[in-house]
Amino acid sequence: MPDVLDNAPALLELDQVSKSFGRVVVADNLSLKVRAEDLVGIVGPNGAGKSSLFGLIAGDLRPSSGEVIFAGEGVTGKDAAARCRLGIGRTFQVPKPFGAMTVFENVLVAVQQGARLRRRASYSAAAEVLERTGLAGDANAPAGRLGLLSRKRLEVARALATRPKLLLLDEVAGGLTDPEVAQLASIVRAISAEHVAIIWIEHVVHALTATVDRLLCLSGGSIIGDGAPAEVLALPAVKEVFLGTEVTAELRMPGISQGGNGPAEQEPA
Repeated sequence: MPDVLDNAPALLELDQVSKSFGRVVVADNLSLKVRAEDLVGIVGPNGAGKSSLFGLIAGDLRPSSGEVIFAGEGVTGKDAAARCRLGIGRTFQVPKPFGAMTVFENVLVAVQQGARLRRRASYSAAAEVLERTGLAGDANAPAGRLGLLSRKRLEVARALATRPKLLLLDEVAGGLTDPEVAQLASIVRAISAEHVAIIWIEHVVHALTATVDRLLCLSGGSIIGDGAPAEVLALPAVKEVFLGTEVTAELRMPGISQGGNGPAEQEPA
C-alpha cells in the first residue's frame, strides 16, 4: 500500500522497520510517515503490534532492521530518555503514577526530567499542564487515590509535561464511560490544536473516529489500512481482522462533537 504522505515533510518516519520476538512478528518491514500536526489513530486486533510500534518509536524497543527518523534525525540508536528530550512523549496502557506523590509532583517530575525546566519555570509549566488536562483541582491529591478517569488524565499530563512534538497515546480511553471518553477526546483535540502531532492507539474505536483525521489499521505487524477513518473501516481486509464485525463510522457517540468522519462501534477485544 503506498504511503499517503509520500510527498509531505515528515516529523516521524519509519523506514522498513522490522521487529520480532522469536516467531512472533510485531513489525514487518513497516514504513510510515507522520507530519508535524497530524492527528492519527491506530486500530487493530490484540497482538497486532500496536504497543510494540510505540516502543519502537519511543525507544523502548530496538528494531531488528530499518530506521527510525524523528525531526530529520536518525534516532534508531537512541534510548527512550534521549528520544523524550528530542520531543517524543508517550503514555502507557496501565497508568502507573508515583502513588505517594501528589498529582502536581508527578507532573513536576515530568517537566523537570523531560522538558528540563527548573525552579520557577518548572512550577509554572506543571501548573499549566494541570489546567490543560483538567487536573488543577486535584493538584494536591495523592496520585494513588485518583479514580480511573483522573489517572488516565494524569498519564496524558505527564507525557504532555515533557513538551513533546509528538505525543503517543496508548489506550487512554480504555475502561471509561462514554461521557468520560468524550471529556478525554476533547483534551486530545485541544492538544492537537496546539500543533502537537498525536498518534493514538485505541480499542474504543468510536473515540478515534470522532477525533482523528487519519486512521491506520495494524495487523500482524503490517499496516493494512491507512487513510480517512470511514474509508479504512470500510476496507475488506480491515473488516476481516475485526472477526467479521461490521465496524462503521456512521454512528454518533453522545458527548463527542464530530470531526469529518463520525465515530464507529467499539472494536471487539
